[in-house]
Amino acid sequence: MNETKPKYLKLSGLEPLVITPESNFINVGERTNVAGSKKFLRLVKEEKFEEALDVAREQVEGGAQIIDINMDDGLIDGKEAMVKFLNLVIAEPDIARVPIMIDSSKWEIIEAGLQVVQGKCVVNSISLKEGEEQFIYQATRIKRYGAAVIVMAFDEVGQADNYDRRIEISKRSYDILVNKVGFPPEDIIFDLNIFPVATGMEEHKRNAIDFIEATKWVRENLPHCSVSGGVSNVSFSFRGNNPVREAMHSVFLYHAIRSGMNMGIVNPTMLEVYDDIPNDLLERVEDVILNRREDATERLLDFAESVVGRAKESKVDLSWRKEPLQDRITRALVKGIDQYIEEDVEEARQNVDKPIEVIEGHLMTGMNVVGDLFGSGKMFLPQVVKSARVMKKAVAYLLPYIEEEKLNNPQVGDTQGAGKILMATVKGDVHDIGKNIVSVVLACNNYEIVDLGVMVPPEKIIAEAIAHNVDIIGLSGLITPSLDEMVHLAKEMQRKNFTVPLLIGGATTSKAHTAVKIDPHYEAAVVHVNDASRAVTVVGDLLQKESKDAYKRTIKEDYEVFRDKFLKRSVQKEYKPIEVARANKFKIDWQTAQIVEPNELGIQVIEDLDLTKLVPFIDWTPFFRSWDLHGKYPDILTDEVVGSQANELFADAQKMLREILAKKQLKAKGIFGLFPANSVDDDDIEVRVNEETHVFRTLRQQLQRKEGVPDHALADFIAPKESGIQDYIGCFCVTTGFGTETVAAEYEKNHDDYSSIMIKALADRLAEAFAEYLHKEVRTRHWGYADGEDLSNQELINESYKGIRPAPGYPACPDHLEKLTIWEMMQVEQRIGVKLTESLAMWPAASVSGYYFGNPKARYFGLGKIKEDQVRDFAERKGISIDEAAKWLAPNIAD
Repeated sequence: MNETKPKYLKLSGLEPLVITPESNFINVGERTNVAGSKKFLRLVKEEKFEEALDVAREQVEGGAQIIDINMDDGLIDGKEAMVKFLNLVIAEPDIARVPIMIDSSKWEIIEAGLQVVQGKCVVNSISLKEGEEQFIYQATRIKRYGAAVIVMAFDEVGQADNYDRRIEISKRSYDILVNKVGFPPEDIIFDLNIFPVATGMEEHKRNAIDFIEATKWVRENLPHCSVSGGVSNVSFSFRGNNPVREAMHSVFLYHAIRSGMNMGIVNPTMLEVYDDIPNDLLERVEDVILNRREDATERLLDFAESVVGRAKESKVDLSWRKEPLQDRITRALVKGIDQYIEEDVEEARQNVDKPIEVIEGHLMTGMNVVGDLFGSGKMFLPQVVKSARVMKKAVAYLLPYIEEEKLNNPQVGDTQGAGKILMATVKGDVHDIGKNIVSVVLACNNYEIVDLGVMVPPEKIIAEAIAHNVDIIGLSGLITPSLDEMVHLAKEMQRKNFTVPLLIGGATTSKAHTAVKIDPHYEAAVVHVNDASRAVTVVGDLLQKESKDAYKRTIKEDYEVFRDKFLKRSVQKEYKPIEVARANKFKIDWQTAQIVEPNELGIQVIEDLDLTKLVPFIDWTPFFRSWDLHGKYPDILTDEVVGSQANELFADAQKMLREILAKKQLKAKGIFGLFPANSVDDDDIEVRVNEETHVFRTLRQQLQRKEGVPDHALADFIAPKESGIQDYIGCFCVTTGFGTETVAAEYEKNHDDYSSIMIKALADRLAEAFAEYLHKEVRTRHWGYADGEDLSNQELINESYKGIRPAPGYPACPDHLEKLTIWEMMQVEQRIGVKLTESLAMWPAASVSGYYFGNPKARYFGLGKIKEDQVRDFAERKGISIDEAAKWLAPNIAD
């Protein structure tokens, strides 16, 4: 049986768990099983469920990716205990983030658990022990609950205890589940029974190798399914001899995983690293597991006596602490280890004449290694930011000594860095993650950073640049009005005869905008920098004494050539008059259109949403991109180049996310409204809020396209007033930003830029998740036009749903001015505290706003460039001057 397209087991708690070939092995925690833990059994019997929760929490923190919960004990009401404990578990986000395995031999307990548990769980287990009819009934119910299932290799005859019986029962079970029940094959997990070896009984010699070989057969012949098992059973004969048991578990897993076993119950503390098992012990254990010698059991039993009580060595390698001082400091900086940096810096201080020499010598030597590794692609951005954390901690330790030296010896000056750089997010813009990352990377390369923060007016940038005598000015912006602010600042710098190079960066910036809009207004160097790694090279070239003039000339010439080509391409494009574009609008047959009246009209406020509800909706791909790690999640975790660093970053993010949830560090607030609406005058949308009427002005595509392709505007997706059909529209604003600045400031106070950037990046991801979550709630409940929707998180990310939620400032509606109408309609600032800056950026920065369109034919599109006639028309419709309209629409106006 061969099927070309693989299907993967997908489970979830608050977070998804997709088991792919790259997942290697999924560890199921067994300590919340009354049969597997005396402590857990005692706590449940004594009804100390809060303490029992700690057992579950310890498992998750210890690396369990699924937790097995079993309440089968004669002195416990298993059904009541299961329901009570699961209800407590799902209220603890740090536990509930992983999927649950409902484990019981009693069907009523399993079904009670299925009715409580959230996410997609696993049932452990069902089998053919009671015949096909019961097997089919239970499998059908499990399928209806949407769970995966473990199938024991057990039938009416008994338990499978050899290779042939394992194959026979697995094949029969698989055929019934897939062909009769219609059970998804990827949701089937076979437990092929792991039995003890080295018991002294002849019939037990092949217990391990039969399991391993049967696993290989199942994975090759029963498509898409998984194989699991309780690993500790294999070493049962060596109870009390942990070194041997640990080695047996590791050897068994090594071979079973290679044959296709991809999940199982194993205590991580009872595992030895395969390569660390002493050769003499490894040989004897493998002889037993693989049944390689007739006397394998006797040889292992004899040898086991010599390793009883052997202490398990620490897995933390501290041998580097014996290296020379400079090597230790360099390693700490490269690896981001801050535990010993103060101790090492103090030792360095004792060996120099002046404390400043430690920075100029030991620390910069280490940071030069970091810079070289980063520049050569052997270190990645998150690692560099961790290096900066160590550097800052070291410098903070030295500062009091440096200040004391200055008092005692006034002629001592500051350390000479590579240059001084002013960084600022421009007026009206509040986003600073990218700016902060670039600042940290440059600081790691011995540049002094003057960070002015966010929403910095041009006059302050110029004044501070003069006051600090900076060598370079770096400008950042995320929203489109920021582009105009950058142009304005370049003109002002030219007017004041500045010669300081200008760096341009941020999500909405580009080489095209920099070359076409900014560079012509400033005679000095202007360079667009699209990522942090390039910033170091660009700044170095701009400040290189010998070649900086040549580099600046090269940049100017490159931008001039680019500008000429760009403008020629723009001239070659043809645009139609706005009236012609309106005549070619996207048409919907409104007499047959599917229009659903919302279940709940009006405005609703969400004061404090439980953040745990948002975790399953997080799109992690942009998170990695914000750290300059490029690739799609979850594939990025197995990427050959960045996979290791992506995993480390992701682990740090998960740890901080758990802390955010546990301590409620961030607050999620939202507002949305659903209103009667109709389109009027082709491009406007008239919205009725109680007795008042508000109007959204939309923009229409004007680029000449091939025959039959319509020119879209968002108004096309709302029924025209003259049709006599009542249509509807929604608006929303959500934020998870309240609390971010406080937490970030605390990290910064402790010289921890890495965590400061991380909290902001996670707040942004949660805000986007909130928008996704709320849109789903609106589609399925409040509006209800998609009440039967059942989409995965990936399908939500791919926007596979019905309807759209475009946002002012984005491709379909690049005009930020429409935010003012949303804020006025719903009194956003008064109700949830989200403000608009003068450039119409939202504050807090981790906020999302937009519209809801429910028509099934509504689609996302890009407005593209528009002509002056539409700008003029837009100004008239908005009641503003043409200059004001041009300011807001500048990036979309065709030159």
